[in-house]
Amino acid sequence: MLSGVCGRLASALWGTRTQPSAVAQRYLHMLSTDKSERTRKPPRAFDPALLEFLVCPLSKKLLRYEASTNELINEELGIAYPIIDGIPNTIPQAARMTHQNKKQEEMEQH
Repeated sequence: MLSGVCGRLASALWGTRTQPSAVAQRYLHMLSTDKSERTRKPPRAFDPALLEFLVCPLSKKLLRYEASTNELINEELGIAYPIIDGIPNTIPQAARMTHQNKKQEEMEQH
């Protein structure tokens, strides 16, 4: 059943005038690969091409990728969303407050 859906999706994408995005091509490739082949590979790294589509669920603003901490940062709100096995977790409860935001709050209180 999944292979039929994958085939229809691929046909629809390839039938358009423009080429599918790199993200769509990787997704189609992932669907078409054998599951046992995918399980043998090490965890995937975050794909920065996703930054074009990902926004903060709270502010609806674009996020910045911080490779050193493997997080997506919303500088306006001072929060960081974790990335686990290449998958961003943008659930607000999973986010942590960044150190910069804590300093701002301390200055406002004094």
